[in-house]
Amino acid sequence: MKQIDRLRSLGLFDARVPRYTSYPTAPVFSPEVGAAHQVKALAALNPDEPVSVYLHIPFCERLCWFCACRTQGTKTLSPVESYIGTLEQELALLKDTLPAGLRMGRMHWGGGTPTILPPALIRRLAQAVRAVIPPTEDHEFSVEIDPTMVDPDKIAALAQEGMNRASIGIQDFDPKVQQSIGRIQPFDVTRACVEDLRAAGVHSLNADLVYGLPHQDLTRLDDTITKVLELAPDRLAIFGYAHVPWVSKRQQLIDGDALPKEVERYELSTLAAQRFMDAGFEAIGIDHFARPSDSLAEAARSGHLRRNFQGYTDDIYPTLIGLGASSISRLPSGYVQNAPATAAYTQRIESGTLAGARGHVMTEDDLLRARVIEMLMCDFRLNRRALRQMFGDKSNIVDPLIAQVATRFRDYVELSENYLDISHEGRPLTRIIASSFDAHDPDVMKYSQAS
Repeated sequence: MKQIDRLRSLGLFDARVPRYTSYPTAPVFSPEVGAAHQVKALAALNPDEPVSVYLHIPFCERLCWFCACRTQGTKTLSPVESYIGTLEQELALLKDTLPAGLRMGRMHWGGGTPTILPPALIRRLAQAVRAVIPPTEDHEFSVEIDPTMVDPDKIAALAQEGMNRASIGIQDFDPKVQQSIGRIQPFDVTRACVEDLRAAGVHSLNADLVYGLPHQDLTRLDDTITKVLELAPDRLAIFGYAHVPWVSKRQQLIDGDALPKEVERYELSTLAAQRFMDAGFEAIGIDHFARPSDSLAEAARSGHLRRNFQGYTDDIYPTLIGLGASSISRLPSGYVQNAPATAAYTQRIESGTLAGARGHVMTEDDLLRARVIEMLMCDFRLNRRALRQMFGDKSNIVDPLIAQVATRFRDYVELSENYLDISHEGRPLTRIIASSFDAHDPDVMKYSQAS
């Protein structure tokens, strides 16, 4: 209990801070940085440096109540087909903008539900992307898979188009928990999906779980983890449920009284981490796990782990091009987000312009703080020597903040000449510690809770 009390006193159970999948975070983006900046930044890319591509499919046949992503429900394929046509128009605009010879090192399809696409649309879309940005020889193509919205024909189409990593959404297998979040997904359906993926030659599997869901307790989560381990994934992630009904109105359908309390959330995440590590997975950052032979674990050991909008990654490419409604591009000059609403995105593309609606141009101060926060989130270590090598004397501006962190979190960090290290016991506080270096005042934003 003493450990819980100390963590509580430092804000773990009531602080609301960013997850820092970018810095600055998306709420800071401004409409002053839009399509014009997007065109200029894309045209200036170095064609000798491959890029990553993120493609957003916002449609779902069912809208899970816990989800705060930009999605919309549909019972027919008509709006989906129309959206694919708009994506093709966006790709045509992109082709006229990008430098010749640019290649794609990675592509990820997210949503929404990418597997809402039938095989013909899967092939059409994948080929349209490759026609504009051809893949490198070692290119990785990953797709978010909803086991209830996929079949062998869709999996075969994805595999034939180059998918070599699948990310399976699970959340929780307990029927009562599933019913309380509007997502019914039996274990046998998920297991059949995994078998179909492996039969199609897709052997790299990620599984995503969520803790802090309504009616979730240690017994239910432990049973879910046992089932997940039976699927033998290569990577696991367990995210804390962010109850933000002011952002996602569908979350108002969730019974807030059934949500685990703050300490219970902490115990759920601790249980999951221990179970995964006992099963031979290595802990990666604050919420990911990977088998020792997986490239994500290798990146963590070598100091090359990075963080982006999908979480932790071993993606080595500095540029991410976002396609589709709400997608965010990470460019050498900063960030640009496409219009979030599908209708607004479509209107911009059909008018003959790219869809950038807001963004942020990085200053040198932003770049410094972004690297500090990424170091803490990925390595639990702030490397002052590396900062001096990258930013010179300008890195000194974070020294007073380092001193403040060392004082405030003295029981959980160790300060030496060149390093600020977060102890193993202090890792639950990582997002709070990282927020100490945020110049954009996360306290004024409504983020998810830190625990």
